[in-house]
Amino acid sequence: MLNTEEKRARFRALHQDGFFILPNAWDAGSAKRLEAQGFQAIASTSAGAAWALGKDDGQLSCDEAVAHLEMLVAATGLPVNADFENGFADAPEAVAANAVRAAATGIAALSIEDWSGSAIYDRSLGAERIAAVREALDPDVLLVGRSEFFRAPETPAAEWIARAVAYSEAGADVLFVPFMLDHGAVAELIAAVAPKPVNVLVASFDTIPDYARLGARRCSVGAALAGTVWKAFDEAAAALKGFEA
Repeated sequence: MLNTEEKRARFRALHQDGFFILPNAWDAGSAKRLEAQGFQAIASTSAGAAWALGKDDGQLSCDEAVAHLEMLVAATGLPVNADFENGFADAPEAVAANAVRAAATGIAALSIEDWSGSAIYDRSLGAERIAAVREALDPDVLLVGRSEFFRAPETPAAEWIARAVAYSEAGADVLFVPFMLDHGAVAELIAAVAPKPVNVLVASFDTIPDYARLGARRCSVGAALAGTVWKAFDEAAAALKGFEA
């Protein structure tokens, strides 16, 4: 099994060229099954992690998130990209301290988003937060600058692209604007931050080849796999409950 340094190097190498799928695991079993399928790396999902603990997305504490990452890293030999929400703090120095805690679990990368839980941070603060995390992390840990486009879809795409550029300039290694799915906007985003790689979160698996052709370096699926499993669970449980009638 690869050690932490080797997993981080392998994950960074995946971002140099080409395209790959980054599926999102939510527990040890899903991580092991994704590894068995032959994927090269996995990501966590904050929603899936929360659901596994009987909570809603956004309700995890920093301690719970770090424990979740420890579990995923222990479960698989693959590099793990952490969905670390907003870093569980607003102030740049506090986010950086929490990111260091996350990195100590052995993850290969983590994302920091610009959503406080109730509002989008000002672009300048968002960039300061990314800069603080990048300075605090070991250089071999990839930092994903994530801008929460879908939280304010009425805002023009140009603002989210500008945020991605700002986060890139602040030190993000990978840029991520979840649910920005318009092909023209995605192409503009990729061009704006080039040569740095872009992650696209897809709403439909059928669209993955489109984003690969546009030049996205990787596609993730967020809570889609976890949601599919829980939907099947609910349907089976409802059918079982029906036998009590």
